[in-house]
Amino acid sequence: MIRVVIADDHHLIRQGLRDLLSKETDIQVVAEATDGRDVIDVVNRIRADVIVMDVEMPGIGGIEATKRIRASFSDIQVVMMSMHSDPDLIRKALDSGARGYVLKKSAGEELVKAIRTVCRGVTYQSRAMDHADYLYGEYPHGTPPRLTPREREVLRLIASGLSNPQIAETMRISIKTVQNHRINLMAKLNTHSLPELIRTAIKLGLINLEE
Repeated sequence: MIRVVIADDHHLIRQGLRDLLSKETDIQVVAEATDGRDVIDVVNRIRADVIVMDVEMPGIGGIEATKRIRASFSDIQVVMMSMHSDPDLIRKALDSGARGYVLKKSAGEELVKAIRTVCRGVTYQSRAMDHADYLYGEYPHGTPPRLTPREREVLRLIASGLSNPQIAETMRISIKTVQNHRINLMAKLNTHSLPELIRTAIKLGLINLEE
């Protein structure tokens, strides 16, 4: 059972989302929150797997709340919801630690899919947005870099949400070797953070998060 917390400052939206998710046999809404401070308090008291988080809430907004929650509860996934498809807002949301971004106008079955997807450690973005247009800048050097088979495997496991020790165990290599691969990957793709690395790799077709 996927335990979900809904965070939105509008009562009617929270009620609508609760009604929607209550129809799913594998999803349970365990709590609601009205703003960022409220949702932080909720997850400190109630175990949750996924937070459906409104980006814009009074006081502490969804992005700042996500940063704080992910810093303390790395196992909790966040699906961000918004009326806006602004590229900078999407980048900030994903960089804050959110695993998913869904437009409110396309919520419904898509939100259910997003919740199930992020629970697998896979990033989900609303189909109403074009990945290339909204999330990714052009690769600065024109031709995508060539990765070794080992680098591709490390990249795939990173995108799946595995930690360095987990990747090392899966591939039967040392943690130091995994760290070196990560450094090389970020250098080759000209990126400076893991979210940026994954976004760039998706655009270049180096990984497919739906696999």
